[in-house]
Amino acid sequence: MATTDGYLKDAFIPALKKLDIGPVGVFKPRPTDSVTPKQTYVLIPFNSLVQFGLYEDAIMKDEKHLTDGKAYLTASHDKAPYLRIESMLMKAFTEMPQMETPKLNGPRKDRVYELRSYEGATEDLYRKKVDMFNAGGEVKLFEDLGFNAVFYAEVLSGSRMPNLVYMTTHENQEVRDANWKNFVESPIWEKLKVIPKYQNTVSRNDTRLLYPTEYSEY
Repeated sequence: MATTDGYLKDAFIPALKKLDIGPVGVFKPRPTDSVTPKQTYVLIPFNSLVQFGLYEDAIMKDEKHLTDGKAYLTASHDKAPYLRIESMLMKAFTEMPQMETPKLNGPRKDRVYELRSYEGATEDLYRKKVDMFNAGGEVKLFEDLGFNAVFYAEVLSGSRMPNLVYMTTHENQEVRDANWKNFVESPIWEKLKVIPKYQNTVSRNDTRLLYPTEYSEY
């Protein structure tokens, strides 16, 4: 974990900055029990698929990146800094085309960054859920209730599809719980959730509660 954090902080993120890629978010799961997985989530914004396709080759030609990230990049097979890497390529929703830095002031260790993945049973039902966020007004409702969203996105490529992913942020767990209480009790949500075309659009909801690392730019 320390090797990975050192690489991200001192080599990877600085290399991306040279390519005008950023801000970059780095998050960890909030501890809930003794078996909470030791995972690291890295959120990288790209302006285009072309930029996404070229960035890795570019940073591997950056001598400072190679030097500062040597411990991670040249780790031996029996001292690998991670078990596996999983990547997800996403496209921003029309209602929020750019990622935003949340407006939070409290200690980073107390903050709750909520990462949610909504899977659909079929592509058609999935698209209806995306429409519910955009045209239906779910994104606006989150905004009006102060959920401080970082992004809403469609998954173009990932391990579980079809699905959408979004991240909201809260000062602490108490604020997070209060925000969701306000959401489920909102008259707007009460009307939106019973619209016939939006029924049965989510077959699986995967929720992860995270906190930002000290070097995260979100």
